[in-house]
Amino acid sequence: MVVETVDSAEVAATLPLEMSAPPPGEGPGLGARLASADAFVVVTPEYNHSYPAALKNLIDWHHKEWHAKPVGFVSYGGLSGGLRAVEHLRGVFAELHAVTVRDTVSFHLAWSAFDDEGRPLDAEGAGGAAKTMLDQLAWWGGALRAARAARPYGS
Repeated sequence: MVVETVDSAEVAATLPLEMSAPPPGEGPGLGARLASADAFVVVTPEYNHSYPAALKNLIDWHHKEWHAKPVGFVSYGGLSGGLRAVEHLRGVFAELHAVTVRDTVSFHLAWSAFDDEGRPLDAEGAGGAAKTMLDQLAWWGGALRAARAARPYGS
């Protein structure tokens, strides 16, 4: 398994807000990197009961790259742990023909959920949630990869 990281804050600087033209220099092959992925984990904070504009911009500039692929979520924030942001993202990814996995990893009151080294204070809880979400993501990733190979997805 190969894991790649895309930082929406870095990518957002290269993507214009208006979508009337192709994106200028969206970073080294970002569209191709997204297209080649079998699954995604989106990490998001919650701002004003939703997710950041930079993430929305990155998602919106790509369309077919998300088709028939699973998406898992890690969220963080205040009392809700970013879960309201995740609920908003589920609708966005449904529109893009992606499948979101049910279980998430969320960090409630995130500023007090980690030690000085950045490790979760409840490592067992976070690890268990991550295992559940990643197991679901792996199952859907394999199933949808096989389905796309047998019959290309068309929307």
